[in-house]
Amino acid sequence: MNRDEFPVRLQEGESTRVDKFVASLGMFTRSQISQRSVRVLDAQGRILKLSRKISDGDTVVVEWDDPPSSNILPEPMDLDVLYDDDDCIVLNKAQGVVVHPAYGNLHGTLVQGLLHRFENLDKSFNGDRVRPGVVHRLDKDTSGLIIAAKNPDALEALAGQFRSRSVKKTYLAVLRGIPSAPEGRIEDSIGRDPRNRKKFTVGVRNAKDAQTLYKVLESTDGYALVQLRILTGRTHQIRVHMKSLGCPVLGDDVYGRRDPDFPETTLMLHSWKLKIRLPNGENKRFTAPIPLRFYEVLDRLGFSTEKIDRE
Repeated sequence: MNRDEFPVRLQEGESTRVDKFVASLGMFTRSQISQRSVRVLDAQGRILKLSRKISDGDTVVVEWDDPPSSNILPEPMDLDVLYDDDDCIVLNKAQGVVVHPAYGNLHGTLVQGLLHRFENLDKSFNGDRVRPGVVHRLDKDTSGLIIAAKNPDALEALAGQFRSRSVKKTYLAVLRGIPSAPEGRIEDSIGRDPRNRKKFTVGVRNAKDAQTLYKVLESTDGYALVQLRILTGRTHQIRVHMKSLGCPVLGDDVYGRRDPDFPETTLMLHSWKLKIRLPNGENKRFTAPIPLRFYEVLDRLGFSTEKIDRE
């Protein structure tokens, strides 16, 4: 069951039906509301009828189910495995791969590749074929390190470290713009953009704490290569925080604009390093190789990889 809180943004004095508001969030259509077992609750936790009217300034909580597991089948996938033991697997996720199935993405997901590689994985998680062993996620167009569990005990051991923020996650990004300070800490809370429910932004009501550390490794002519460490794990966190600095990630077509000098460049964000304690008690550090797309852009900008190699 998924759950999220949404402020109702309408013209002052206006109201709308609950089902119309839910459809306006862009996550599913009105016809999918019953398929996904959507429930809408008011701020006091009371379930609202879909025909109920809600007004500007109200806050509702939406709960919904993932697609039924029976629709999701294992699929062969060329997985780039960096580590594998009885409890977990560490992968270098390719850009363009969605982590887990959802409506609109029922094929070619990382979870389906894992289900094919480990035939009893879903059974270990009570038949779950949507999120079996998913510890954390990466955006579709973010490449790099991701860790998945093979059994519930391992999942709890790993997920607990993400909740307690004891995991060290480091990313690389190329920015369109140069931060005013060579390094810094961003602490702007992040929430859904009331003007576009598929996006996130800073400085909105009901936003959640978000903290990002960044360090500029090299810069020139309006571009910067940065190392980032996220202390929280909000959706689109790095992309939103970099936009808030006026330096969106190069190739980000959601939070930035197409760069005329790099019109074909895809999202330049890579989950680079991960430090975590494995379920067997061993402390491990993993590094995902820097993708070819980074080398191509860095070469065009005249950046070397020496500073990356030293980090």
